[in-house]
Amino acid sequence: MAKLTVSAFSDEYSQDLIEQCKALNGFGIDYMEMRGVDGKNVSVLTKEEVLEAKKKLNDYGVKVSALGSPLGKIKVDGDMDGHLETAKHIFDTANELGAKNIRVFSFYLPDGKTREDCKTQVYDGLEKMLTLAEAYGVTLCHENEALIYGESPEKCLEIMKYFGGRFKAVLDMGNYVLDGYDPEKAYAMLLDYIEYFHIKDSLQAGAIVPPGKGEAKIKEILDRYKASDKKDTFITLEPHLQTFSGLNALVGKKFENPYKYENQQIAFTDAVTKLRGLL
Repeated sequence: MAKLTVSAFSDEYSQDLIEQCKALNGFGIDYMEMRGVDGKNVSVLTKEEVLEAKKKLNDYGVKVSALGSPLGKIKVDGDMDGHLETAKHIFDTANELGAKNIRVFSFYLPDGKTREDCKTQVYDGLEKMLTLAEAYGVTLCHENEALIYGESPEKCLEIMKYFGGRFKAVLDMGNYVLDGYDPEKAYAMLLDYIEYFHIKDSLQAGAIVPPGKGEAKIKEILDRYKASDKKDTFITLEPHLQTFSGLNALVGKKFENPYKYENQQIAFTDAVTKLRGLL
């Protein structure tokens, strides 16, 4: 039976790294997927800031399960050379923090272009990132997300097969729902390539909701994975829940979300509670 270990995008609790660590300690969560550190994205931390972050993590006994990088979140005809320099910086940071996995994406399409138009260019860019990652000893884990090349389960599987297992998959069930795909079908298609999971729930009508309150079939999928012969892995909580003060930019649909929270700390706490209920 596969064991699932909880990690979290704790920058959704607070941008302050010490506050993130204190919160994770309070929730009994030992890992974070690092993305936001003291108001800065992990991709732009200086060497000194990385070392300071490492000290804070060690002080609170928090480990890094992965880096939630923005790699691959540019148009495929953009500044690829500059993007690869950013990748080197991120991979250095990962090695310093002891993070093996790097979350990445598969590029946005230029205006007016189809996925078929851009396939060769997308794979060329992914190959460059992957070759670089292998030189640094880190694993690239592709997340499905709206409007990138690998939005659909079929395109995600195409990427996995093309690279013969060198790329791994981060399965985000909530993103699949928002983009109109069946998350259970996606899980079955990608099972052999899944490195870990992002836990976000959603309604196809256009809302991100607490784990277990949407259509992402989180409990069903995790139960199937636990019963499989696959390896132990992480499930990273990425609530993306809406506060009263703002709309959720990730959704891009007009729908009155039944779940809104007074602040991000309350939202994050409810997501942890709901996830624990599912597990």
